Amino acid sequence: MTTSFGPSYVRAIAPYIAGKPISEVAREFGLDEANIVKLASNENPLGMPESAKRAMAQAASELGRYPDANAFELKAALSERYGVPSDWITLGNGSNDILEIAAHAFVEKGQSIIYAQYSFAVYALATQGLGARAIVVPAVKYGHDLDAMLAAITDDTRLIFVANPNNPTGTFIEGLKLEAFLDKVPRNVAVVLDEAYTEYLPAEKRYDSIEWVRRYPNLLVSRTFSKAFGLAGLRVGFAIAQPELTDLLNRLRQPFNVNTLAQAAAVAALNDQAFLEKSAALNAQGYRRLTEAFEKLGLEYVPSDGNFVLVRVGNDDAAGNRVNIELLKQGVIVRPVGNYGLPQWLRVTIGLPEENEAFIAALEKTLAAV
Repeated sequence: MTTSFGPSYVRAIAPYIAGKPISEVAREFGLDEANIVKLASNENPLGMPESAKRAMAQAASELGRYPDANAFELKAALSERYGVPSDWITLGNGSNDILEIAAHAFVEKGQSIIYAQYSFAVYALATQGLGARAIVVPAVKYGHDLDAMLAAITDDTRLIFVANPNNPTGTFIEGLKLEAFLDKVPRNVAVVLDEAYTEYLPAEKRYDSIEWVRRYPNLLVSRTFSKAFGLAGLRVGFAIAQPELTDLLNRLRQPFNVNTLAQAAAVAALNDQAFLEKSAALNAQGYRRLTEAFEKLGLEYVPSDGNFVLVRVGNDDAAGNRVNIELLKQGVIVRPVGNYGLPQWLRVTIGLPEENEAFIAALEKTLAAV
């Protein structure tokens, strides 16, 4: 007799697959870890800011005690930076945690969640994990079709995920279009605006989503310290929304979900404007170099406003995996995106200049061979 544990909608979930770590590639292909370049997980190539390292060292003496469950200092820093009360802020173990909590807080089993084709994989996982119904709206030019997303709203829709810039495609929605969209979303439908890469936007593309939170009680803005702030390994994300939403999130949030070292590092990183500016400048420089190389090689790519570029490396559905394997053999880790329905493409994180050059050289060699 066979017994199946758990609901069918949980058993149907394909687990999230992260980018390969350097150590795994070294073991698999017999390579020296020191010579491997990882451009797979949209991490900041500068690593952690020195200010955050110093803050962690000072906080280490407190590790025998539980973290501040309410993260008073971090919330106070965020409150000051964004001009909102502390009770408008919810902290997460990375922004993934925020996205999962929001789905469980706002949606009942059987109700619907809307998100775009080619948008962040966690939206689908969060939807499946609570037994909700996914409404996946076809993309336009690999980005969100906001009009179609509005038209897709049904009586049982309770949540819409919007990523801006979007991962894995890097597409961006202008502020005026987003604002017009928010005006039309029914107030009983929550909107999670996922801005994991917003710090990479140039000044001319920026808009004030925090001001929108003040105007739209159904809006939640999600951000992370994992990208431009350089704290991916510490897992710190946060949400800003009006108290009606944050109260629900905090009822589900795990106690102590942001550890002591992460809280200290996040406060320091938040106030390290020089590091943020250096990260954005390095990213812009790397983006120009990668896209110039793609154009020289005759490869299609999607213009990106994140710290990565989606590039098409072949015309058949095995192309992405085939090129990825050849790159791995040369010690270059990028991200195949067949799980997003993009089997001909690779997502490449923008790295340090020498990392970008190593990738370009490996890609040229691979394309010449295959």
